[in-house]
Amino acid sequence: MCGITGYFGEFSPASLRGASCLIAHRGPDGEGEYVDVEAKVGLAHRRLAIIDLSPLGAQPMQSADGRVVLVFNGEIYNYRELRNELQSRGVSFRGHSDTEVLLALYLADGTEMLRRLNGIFAFALWDGRDGSLFVARDGMGVKPLYYSQGARGFAFSSETKGLLKLVPEARDLDVVALHRYMSFLWSPGAATPLRSVRKVLPGEAMIVRGGQIAKQWIWYSLPAVRGVQSDLSEGEAIAGTVAHLRAAVHRQLVADVPVGAFLSGGLDSSAVVAFAREQAPDIRCFTIETTGGHGDGFSDDLPYAQRVAAHLGVSLDVVRVDAGDMAGDLEGMVGQLDEPLADPAPLNVLYISRLAREQGIKVLLSGAGGDDLFTGYRRHLAVQAERYWTWLPRSVRTGLERGSARLDQRKPMFRRMAKLFDGAGLSDDARLTNYFLWTKESVLLGLYTDEFRAELAEAKAITPMLDFLAAMPVRGDPLNRMLALEQRFFLADHNLTYTDKMSMAVGVEARVPFLDAELVEFAARIPVSFKQRGRVGKWVLKKGMEPYLPRDVIYRPKSGFGAPLRHWMRHELRALMGNVLSPESLRRRGLFDPIAVQRLIDQNQSGKVDAAYTLLSLMSIEIWCRKYVDQAPELLPSPQS
Repeated sequence: MCGITGYFGEFSPASLRGASCLIAHRGPDGEGEYVDVEAKVGLAHRRLAIIDLSPLGAQPMQSADGRVVLVFNGEIYNYRELRNELQSRGVSFRGHSDTEVLLALYLADGTEMLRRLNGIFAFALWDGRDGSLFVARDGMGVKPLYYSQGARGFAFSSETKGLLKLVPEARDLDVVALHRYMSFLWSPGAATPLRSVRKVLPGEAMIVRGGQIAKQWIWYSLPAVRGVQSDLSEGEAIAGTVAHLRAAVHRQLVADVPVGAFLSGGLDSSAVVAFAREQAPDIRCFTIETTGGHGDGFSDDLPYAQRVAAHLGVSLDVVRVDAGDMAGDLEGMVGQLDEPLADPAPLNVLYISRLAREQGIKVLLSGAGGDDLFTGYRRHLAVQAERYWTWLPRSVRTGLERGSARLDQRKPMFRRMAKLFDGAGLSDDARLTNYFLWTKESVLLGLYTDEFRAELAEAKAITPMLDFLAAMPVRGDPLNRMLALEQRFFLADHNLTYTDKMSMAVGVEARVPFLDAELVEFAARIPVSFKQRGRVGKWVLKKGMEPYLPRDVIYRPKSGFGAPLRHWMRHELRALMGNVLSPESLRRRGLFDPIAVQRLIDQNQSGKVDAAYTLLSLMSIEIWCRKYVDQAPELLPSPQS
């Protein structure tokens, strides 16, 4: 796991060096650069040494003749099998890294090698034989990669802060993307807050020639997009889920350094640890205790994490954080994330990763992805419940939406009820995408300046999701369609984004066994009735884990990250909010109407409305703009300091 950056075009080697320095936290164990002045190509790498710690695993890695050069961020979990196959084909190896296998596989099979990989990756490969740069990202989007293409050529980086060192001119804001951040708290699709900076999509690859993208394609599509049939029996589904998860966890233990694990006490992380200890009985687990963070709709995870650790006989390190003090890290969090994600949850990953690194652990297994494959979010239950009311006339459904919205939104139960019926009068696909929205468009448009609204024109926040659903070959069950949205958007553009950025902020690699390529394919074949059974989400996984974990852990209610944001907005974050969202600040930026924003702040402070996350989104965008638009790229202060 590392950091990569580079260019193809009219860029300077000095800017490449600067870009590499800005992502140094991703790879504190080594660095390297490759520059071909004549070809106008530069590649840089920051190394977090996990497999083959010797200099033979260093990057950029070149072919024997020096004409093909690779920079790679990630892990190839089946590299040993691929290595053995390549050796049988006459390929010899100098070291033992997965990087060398990746390079050799390209030399043998070209771009078709992508379909052979089981892993998490973002890489760029310069092929001097034909003057092309080959760029690709893993199928689920676990590892990030940003790029910009302009008159000077093509540039890329693992993080936007590094990319802006190469293309400091790419500072124009993308108002449609900002509207999406305001709508969802994150942005679905390829867009970023900067018009000239894009994300390489999950499962996307491209060929760059002469500094311009010559070919761009999706090499991996989710099973739901391909129309995979759900054809398993109940017994096959349960046994296969256990077998595939066990194999994925065992496969992802490969490392030449100690591997630890996140352990929240929830089903997903507990299941990962249960199988990890089969091959690593001394595995160290890490969790968090947040004091003063409850009473905001969250429960305490620590007792469950302790129960699982005792049951499995594994060690458990606990980082203790005061919820009030956490608020002070939010500003730094936005700088580290590269995107204005308005969610305190990334701090959880940061604190645990920092403790693990202090204890000498460079790799942590995560339970991320379980909810997105097998269900588990409240909106999944809501979709299942739709059959009880979607038959009603649209006028009645619209009445349910309006009536629930009038309930006291300060109470968690009423907030959830309003969320359940929000968009009840919409068509099927629009209703599915509506479950992901955090703030209504009508509310947001009232916060924008006239100029913002004019530039936004008719653009809609949900368009990437609607286009994705429209491209699916069959309609299928609504819950399966929602799970496809989870995997393609909420997982890749939100959860995986912050998991990578906050773990790598302190030089820790986060691995996600639930997103193993074989497990993802298998899970798509499980009928939806085995995933969400009545009110029980992840039913098939829960049944499969009954022999391995305590029932009270398996069937405990789902809880969120215990950050009391609503309390913070009225107390700990009030001074920061006053600065960031002051009329002077908002007028300078020109995005949000100062009068409308102040009205929302006052209504939130008085308890008239629940606007904590909407206000955090406003703050995150302004904080992000100050760091990424207003000042020259520099080594941004990250929240680990």
